[in-house]
Amino acid sequence: MSENKLIKGTFEQGQGILRLVPVFVPRRFSKAGLRLRLHPHDYYALGTQRGSIKERWFSSVIPCMNGELAPKDEGISYVLPFSEKLEQKFTLKDTVGELKNSIIGHELFNKYGTWPMYSKFFDFQAPLFHHLHLGFEAAKKVGRLGKPEAYYYPPQMNNYPGDFPHTYFGFDPDVTREMVRERLLNYEKGDTRITELSRAYRIELGTGWYTPPGIVHAPGSYLTYEPQWNSDVNSVYENVTSNEVYPYEFLVENCPADKKRDIDYVISLMDWEKNIDPNYKKHYFRPPIQIPSGAGYDEKWIVYGNEYIAAKELTIHPRQTVIIKDQAAYGCIIIQGHGKFGVYDAETAVMLRFGQASSDEYFVSEDAARNGVKITNNSQFEPMVILKHFGPNNQFVVK
Repeated sequence: MSENKLIKGTFEQGQGILRLVPVFVPRRFSKAGLRLRLHPHDYYALGTQRGSIKERWFSSVIPCMNGELAPKDEGISYVLPFSEKLEQKFTLKDTVGELKNSIIGHELFNKYGTWPMYSKFFDFQAPLFHHLHLGFEAAKKVGRLGKPEAYYYPPQMNNYPGDFPHTYFGFDPDVTREMVRERLLNYEKGDTRITELSRAYRIELGTGWYTPPGIVHAPGSYLTYEPQWNSDVNSVYENVTSNEVYPYEFLVENCPADKKRDIDYVISLMDWEKNIDPNYKKHYFRPPIQIPSGAGYDEKWIVYGNEYIAAKELTIHPRQTVIIKDQAAYGCIIIQGHGKFGVYDAETAVMLRFGQASSDEYFVSEDAARNGVKITNNSQFEPMVILKHFGPNNQFVVK
């Protein structure tokens, strides 16, 4: 069978819903948080040179920027056909290319030509370095996209808080550009201790934040559900984190070649006014917002208040069957419970081997979302909890 026929057949048999294969991603820096429900022996499944596995990507049509040793498809999601044979899997990227508006709808396909976002579990034991994601104009100069992103901290995935469950955002309102510039000029001379200029917030489980491009931030050590735009582009402002040294290239790897020694250009990557906003938490903290729900389930907005990405947390009560409608295509991950998701038997992954298939991750087409997905929780006592990530065409606007 050709891949095109396999794609169309899987889509039709799944009634517009696709089952995705787990995508685990290593990072060569920091320590793994060990909360990804991956077998303890598999955190170095790709070798010690690649670093330990610290992320799981969802609904991704892009590869991650992960060094010369990374395969070209690292980070890209694959669809598992109904044969359940991994050797027959095909990429979500190719699926969107084949099915076009039939899967993601006319609005997204006409504007972007593909699925424009992805999400991930971000799982570090130690805090991450103080860094920013480039805005769209700066990213365009190096052939990439800007990266707005959002965070949510699911209690089900956080049995312990890691080493530092606090996140730094921006700088204290009294900090000046010159103070930041002075620290960056010493990037190769010694520990710049740049977070001395920042401000940290203790992470609250069951809440989240929105982080626009250009905001310098150092994520804390809880596992984070992180919907974001189709980009993996940053500039690392902190050169020593948890006694781990980061080279100058981390600061300038996404700068044009003639700007790599231009500290003023590096500083221009920041959205300065947002970084020193005295009401930062008021503008970017995202407590969950309850959605009016029907019998048998509860739903909340957990990512909202921006023009790029959105997410919901859906909870199906024990022994309940519901039909859930949304106005746009979405990806999702089941983090608690078991039952049915559309035509699929669905269950939370408890412990996966690297490369193993699962039945906890799905992609729902726009038509299937609008018609309603039938979901059954087969547990007598335990809720079924699903995190759902959307692009820009399913937004809750903060009033």
